[in-house]
Amino acid sequence: MTYCCAIKINEGMVFLSDSRTNAGVDSISTYRKMLVYERPGDRFMVMLSAGNLSISQSVREILQTEAIRDAESGEAITIWNARSMFEAVQVLGAAVRHINQRDGAALRHAGLEFNVSLIFGGQIAGEGMRLFMVYSAGNFIESTPETPYLQIGESKYGKPVLDRVITPDTQLDEAAKCALVSMDSTMMSNLSVGLPLDLVVYETDALRSDRIVCIDGNNPYFRMLHESWGQRLRAVFDSIEDPQWNGEQTEIPLKVASPRHPPLKKITKADERLI
Repeated sequence: MTYCCAIKINEGMVFLSDSRTNAGVDSISTYRKMLVYERPGDRFMVMLSAGNLSISQSVREILQTEAIRDAESGEAITIWNARSMFEAVQVLGAAVRHINQRDGAALRHAGLEFNVSLIFGGQIAGEGMRLFMVYSAGNFIESTPETPYLQIGESKYGKPVLDRVITPDTQLDEAAKCALVSMDSTMMSNLSVGLPLDLVVYETDALRSDRIVCIDGNNPYFRMLHESWGQRLRAVFDSIEDPQWNGEQTEIPLKVASPRHPPLKKITKADERLI
């Protein structure tokens, strides 16, 4: 399995992916899940992938040659000449459908589903940044100011910190830090997600990025973040008052009467015949 997340805020975008794949507990491998497409001054795009590795690798290869036809001019549109991120993600969706048409029946005959999820985002000169999630059918959704991040793979463990921290006004470095905490939380709870990580930070309208790093177990910042997050999370937990069962001893009692929801009734030996 894997975990990837991407964040789009006013200051820029953050992309983060792990690199672990597994086909059982005794078959663990490392494959990078991120690709960066850059033509400085013209376009900067990032693709993250999760799901069946053979499918995602096929999509990666065909994406650079796949094209869609413009309805009016008949021009072949690729990710390199697309006039907008919307056109570019349409090309990606077409690539996914192409692989499905080619390999889908054989996969299903072998008892496998056509399973791939992709995050695709970036900026093309002349428009703002955009961020999309592409599904196995080739259809897609776009992030919004209300949900300024997208996740694929093992998303549930890293979602709470993103929900609590990320807004469109979050600073770019804080967003990168939040993505790394989200990844660290996922790695703590799921062995199918692991190092090394690929991180890309993109500034609005830059149309290029030199803030690209591969993070392994020796990375000093990630080690500090892992240790500090665990320690400070425990410190915050310890600072919260324990539940008090006697309401007279605290201003915030746990045990209080509720007219709508009376306490749960105990079942006694005499009640067993009624069950």
